[in-house]
Amino acid sequence: MDNIISETHSHNPVKKRVLCVTSNYPRWHGDSTTPFVHHLAVSLKEFEWEVDVLAPHFIGAAREEVYDGVSVKRFRYLLPEKAQTICYQGGALMNLQKNHLNYLKLPLLVMCEWLAIMKLLMSGKYDLLHSHWILPQGFNGVLASIPLRIPHVITVHGSDAFALKGKVLSQFKQFSLTHADAVTVNSSATQQQVLSIAPNLANLNLIPMGVTRAQPTPNRCEDLRNKYKVGNAPLLIFVGRLVDVKGVDDLLNALSILKAQLSNIRLLILGEGPLRSALESLAKELNLVENVVFMGWIESNDIINYLTAADIFIGPSKSTKDGSVEAQGISFIEAMQAGTPVIASNVGGIVDVIQHEETGLLVEQGNPKQIAGSVLRLIQNKELEAKLIRAAKMKAESLTSLGSAEKIANVFNSCIKTNNEKLNRLLTPKKTPSHFKD
Repeated sequence: MDNIISETHSHNPVKKRVLCVTSNYPRWHGDSTTPFVHHLAVSLKEFEWEVDVLAPHFIGAAREEVYDGVSVKRFRYLLPEKAQTICYQGGALMNLQKNHLNYLKLPLLVMCEWLAIMKLLMSGKYDLLHSHWILPQGFNGVLASIPLRIPHVITVHGSDAFALKGKVLSQFKQFSLTHADAVTVNSSATQQQVLSIAPNLANLNLIPMGVTRAQPTPNRCEDLRNKYKVGNAPLLIFVGRLVDVKGVDDLLNALSILKAQLSNIRLLILGEGPLRSALESLAKELNLVENVVFMGWIESNDIINYLTAADIFIGPSKSTKDGSVEAQGISFIEAMQAGTPVIASNVGGIVDVIQHEETGLLVEQGNPKQIAGSVLRLIQNKELEAKLIRAAKMKAESLTSLGSAEKIANVFNSCIKTNNEKLNRLLTPKKTPSHFKD
C-alpha cells in the first residue's frame, strides 16, 4: 500500500499556489509552537510552490503577516480574542482534555475555519488545498474542495489518527480520508492506523516530516554544558510535551536508579504540558531536585544547542490508555542530527528512524531499568556510542524538510494532473456514434 513518490521533481518556471490549512503554526517569531509545518511551507518554495497558510488566531498574534516569505492568515473564531483557547499551547487535543469547556467552542472553530477556507479558495488563486490533520482541517477541506473542484491533500501527523476514538468521529475521519485526492502519513505506524480507519485508500503516501539543517553555535553549546553538566557525570536531555504519551515519569524513575551510581547525573527537560507539576512532584519524591532541571519551552532555533551540549537524548515514549502513541517524533531526528546518541522506546513511528544498536538504542516502553541500563552502556562503551552517532547522522541527512517538501510537491503535482484530466473529460463533449448519424 506504500506509494512512496521519489521521482525527481522537474522544475517548472510557473509557480503554483497551495493553501495550507493547519491548527498548529508559529504565532510569532520565537514561539514555542513546533515549527515543522512552517519548515515544510518554506521548503516547498524550492519546488515551484508558493504557500499561503491559514491557521486559527490567538491573542497577541497578527491577523495577517508574511513570515519567512510565507503569507499567513489567522481567522478568529471567538471574541474576545482571549477566549480562543482550543489551539496552541500544547495543541488542540491537550487543551480539550485539560478544559472540557473548550468542547463548547469547537463547533465555532470548525465553522469559522470552513468559512475562511471557502472565502480563500473562491478567490480563484489556488491550485491545491493542503490540510494538516484529519479533523477538523481534513473534513473542512473535503467540504470546500469538492464543490469547487480543487485538488485536496490531507497530511496525517498521527495524533489525529490514534486519538479521537468513537464511532461517530471514526466515520468523520473515514469520510475525510476517502474523499481526499491524496493522503500522506509521517510513519509506518501512522500508515497502519490510517488503513485501519479507511482500508481502501488508493493514494496513500508515506512521507516522514523532516527537520531543517540546523547548525549549533559552539560558544552557546559550551556555555550550556558548563552551566548544567556536573563533573564527569553524563548530561541527559528530553525534548517534548509533558503528556502521558512521552513517558517522562519513566525517565525520572530511570534517573533515580542511575543516581545510585552517578550522584552528579543531570537531566534537562525541555518542554511544557499539563503533567509538569505532577512530574516536578515526582522528582521531589524521588529526591532528584538537584538532578533535574525543568526548562519549560525553549526557542526552536536554540534547541540544537541544548541537544549538542547534552551527552545522551532519551525519548521514553509509551502507548496510553486512549490509544495514543508517538507517531514519529521530530525531536529524535534533531538529536540524531546534533550527534547526540539516542535511547528510545520501541513503539509507534520511533522504530522507523531508531534501529536498535544501529542508529540508537531501543528499550521496552515503561521500563525504567532498561533506560538506566542503556545509559550506563553508552557511558561505558565509547566505541558503540561513536558507531551510533555516525549512523544516526547519516540517517538524519535523509530526513530533511527539503526532502519531505520534494516528495509532497510531487504528490501535489500528481493530484493536479489527475484533476485536470477529470475536468477535461467532463468538459469535452462526447462524440455521437457514427451509426446514429443521418
